[in-house]
Amino acid sequence: MSALLEQPERVPATPSKNPANTLIVGHCRDTASDHALAVAAELGRRLGAQLHVVHAVVLDDYPIDPDAADWEEQGEQTLVEERHQVEAALTRSGLAWTYQSCRGNPVRALAAAADEHDALMIVVGTRGEGLRATLARLVQPSVSHALIERQNRPVLVVPPGQFN
Repeated sequence: MSALLEQPERVPATPSKNPANTLIVGHCRDTASDHALAVAAELGRRLGAQLHVVHAVVLDDYPIDPDAADWEEQGEQTLVEERHQVEAALTRSGLAWTYQSCRGNPVRALAAAADEHDALMIVVGTRGEGLRATLARLVQPSVSHALIERQNRPVLVVPPGQFN
């Protein structure tokens, strides 16, 4: 006995205001984050989704010398530049987007934002593999690996490289 499978009806994709069409994008001062942002913007265009960019403020956002007289000001200036970089990249994208900067663990911040927005997925960059990336993970654990282990929604890990 064989069953006949009907061809699915093609339904054109249309942009939606549904919160489930939100992509959460992790971003920091790293070229891998810039690459992930570009991929998320392209994916957002294709899915008719909006982006919610999350920057978790960590110690790396501040100068190395905490005794510097203007340490706090330098850190705040770095955060302003971070937001301007995202704004410059997304303003010309034509996508609806929001930006959130918060202090704390990046994995928790991204997970909380994904829950709050009932996000379709989380998009993050990666430092890649190899000796240099492995050594970097000793100092600063991998956000992408931790998200994959702990998240109940899809996590898109964008490899480093040239985006076409």
